[in-house]
Amino acid sequence: MTFAGNGIGITRGVAIGEAHILQRGLLDISPRTIDSKNIPGEIKRFRLAIKGARERLQGIREKIPSTTRSDIIAFIDTHLLMMNDAALVEVPIQLIQQHAYAAEWALQLQRDSLVQVFDTMDDPYLRTRKDDVEHVVNQIQMSLLDIDGDTEADLNGKVILAQDLTPADTIVMRHQGIAAFITEFGGPMSHTAILARSLGIPAVVGVHNITRLLRQGECVVVDGEQGVVLADADQSTLAHYQSRINVAQGRATQLRSLIGKAATTREGVRVHLMANIELPEDIEATRELQADAVGLYRTEFLYMNRQGMPDEEEHYQTYRRVVEGLDGIPITIRTLDLGADKQVDGCTATSCNPALGLRAIRLCLKEPKMFQPQLRAILRAAVHGPVRIMIPMLSNLQEVRKLKALISETEADLRHEGIPFASEIPVGGMIEVPAAALSADAFTRELDFLSIGTNDLIQYTLAIDRVDDEVNYLYDPLHPAILRLIQMVITAGERAGIPVSMCGEMAGDPRYIPLLIGMGLREFSMQPGSLLIAKERLFELDAAKLTRQTRKLMKRLGESDFEQLLDKICTRH
Repeated sequence: MTFAGNGIGITRGVAIGEAHILQRGLLDISPRTIDSKNIPGEIKRFRLAIKGARERLQGIREKIPSTTRSDIIAFIDTHLLMMNDAALVEVPIQLIQQHAYAAEWALQLQRDSLVQVFDTMDDPYLRTRKDDVEHVVNQIQMSLLDIDGDTEADLNGKVILAQDLTPADTIVMRHQGIAAFITEFGGPMSHTAILARSLGIPAVVGVHNITRLLRQGECVVVDGEQGVVLADADQSTLAHYQSRINVAQGRATQLRSLIGKAATTREGVRVHLMANIELPEDIEATRELQADAVGLYRTEFLYMNRQGMPDEEEHYQTYRRVVEGLDGIPITIRTLDLGADKQVDGCTATSCNPALGLRAIRLCLKEPKMFQPQLRAILRAAVHGPVRIMIPMLSNLQEVRKLKALISETEADLRHEGIPFASEIPVGGMIEVPAAALSADAFTRELDFLSIGTNDLIQYTLAIDRVDDEVNYLYDPLHPAILRLIQMVITAGERAGIPVSMCGEMAGDPRYIPLLIGMGLREFSMQPGSLLIAKERLFELDAAKLTRQTRKLMKRLGESDFEQLLDKICTRH
């Protein structure tokens, strides 16, 4: 074979097809000024470019079949709204007026400013929202430079090679029948990656220089699970991957047959499989797959791509639609987890670590006037179905007590105003800070449930940034310290008789399910697309046997035979 490369696999599945290289990519925008007398004309050119980009994107939206899931259409709508945002429209115009910058350069400077804000955010999901800014800016720049997209080509059965793809590209190309895509840039939590998983498109990202190394029309194999890309493979290799494709197609049908069946281990131990959702429209997949509950509903999207804060009514109407749409399926709403972009006086973004700053519950308690509209809305929405409240980034009991006092105060206000609300809503906490895990016993006396957020727990415990290419190789869910902290939280829940779930990426990975079952975890929350695979894995497991093996493992943490015992649990069941 002429090429074999590795990247980041972002979806399960394999595809074989002809390479189609997208000629566009990152645009080279250089500093340029104009004559001051041309400023009015430059502003007019900029406005026309935005209009052209908006019309092109609207045209893409109109091509999407009406049967397409609403959460997918929402990606396009978000970008259309951003093209009306003053941050992308008015600020570049001001730069043109004040400095006589060319429109392309003015827009690029504003793009850099906005991206810097997102880069200071600690939450990896929110940090990758800068992709929206970059994709929208790229569309406007293409309009300014009179560069055409090539989504009109015959892409049926093709493997797309590009420097990067926008969500709009991904949606349209999916309906044009692409087999897979490979990009030079991107990460597993980008909007495009989320869409690829939602749409079931095999994809690999982060394969550097792929558009230069492969040729147009070359036969390409894409292994989205292993992150492998092969070109010009021999017949035996192609036959191997085609066999995997055939098996996967049959397995998908088999997995669908599990819908409606209770998730249990081989001997009948009941396990609750819940869904993580991020947008209100995700409820369709949750209902279709009959998840036991929504274990994590992120609310940050309400605050993104806008200038002002959402008011109580917007919060309420959003949560009410989700609660009613779930039709009785319980939901855990995580309160706002934003604020890493705020700075402390005398401290710049470059000298402060936003991961350790004013964010999540810390910000909410410091700014109760910002937080109370969300609390009021959650309490009101809970009238329409079973709701729990979950608090992110707890690190001490004082935060819990202040939060509960704030809830009591909010209930009193609603009662005084005669507004219907649900009282005594269960309140739980995300255990994602090592201090919280070490204090889990104390937290169980104050909270109704705990949820282990492994993404941040691993990051904080191992002192690494999991989205930093330089150190993410150290991101290890099976590190003995991580396992010890997870076990402490599960054991604390068992002693107190309160539920403990896990909502990080570790929960949805089939490789770790046997170990977590052996540790006593009985509630898992994951992306909807992982629910049936997790259920299938559970049916194969013997919980009693795993419990014995895991107890032995936990006594051998760091010993010479630790890896062998771990392998026996994770890979031999």
